[in-house]
Amino acid sequence: MADRTATVSRDTLETQISVGVNLDGQGSARLDAGVPFLEHMLDQIARHGLIDLDIRCQGDTHIDDHHTVEDIGITLGQALAAAVGDKKGIRRYGHAYVPLDEALSRVVVDFSGRPGLVMEVPFTQKRVGDFDTELFWEFFQGFVNHAQVTLHIDCLRGHNVHHQIETVFKAFGRALRMALERDPRMGDILPSTKGSL
Repeated sequence: MADRTATVSRDTLETQISVGVNLDGQGSARLDAGVPFLEHMLDQIARHGLIDLDIRCQGDTHIDDHHTVEDIGITLGQALAAAVGDKKGIRRYGHAYVPLDEALSRVVVDFSGRPGLVMEVPFTQKRVGDFDTELFWEFFQGFVNHAQVTLHIDCLRGHNVHHQIETVFKAFGRALRMALERDPRMGDILPSTKGSL
């Protein structure tokens, strides 16, 4: 079986980013994004998705975190798309429900080749510490556009905003793990009646 790994770099006037992924990893994460709360959430993707992540970013966080968060989403999407390759033999669809105390989130992903984001997360606060919760929409929008996936995110309940966000990222990691898993019954078949994804 071919290694499902990729490293992608993205350099703009606002951010300089390198993202390495191993889809068949152990869930290890080397993170230096310059935004501690985002790093905490990226770690959830790695650990719960069993995806090894190496993410480095120098961004204009002296202005705010927007460009860093969005551009990491973009670059992670590019790296995932490169690592998954032609998608033959993968399960394609993944979903997960994850609770954390009073919070519960559901994430469903389809490696469809069609970018789409539906995100219903009624954040109970605008910020977690210094982090603007609205930036997570930017992260996931950048991700779906470049990973070419359809992604549905719903926080079904919760009043602690940290718990709300953490359940989303844990469920996202679990959904990715399911969708990207090789299905031994599929062999080298593309999981699509169209013959392309």
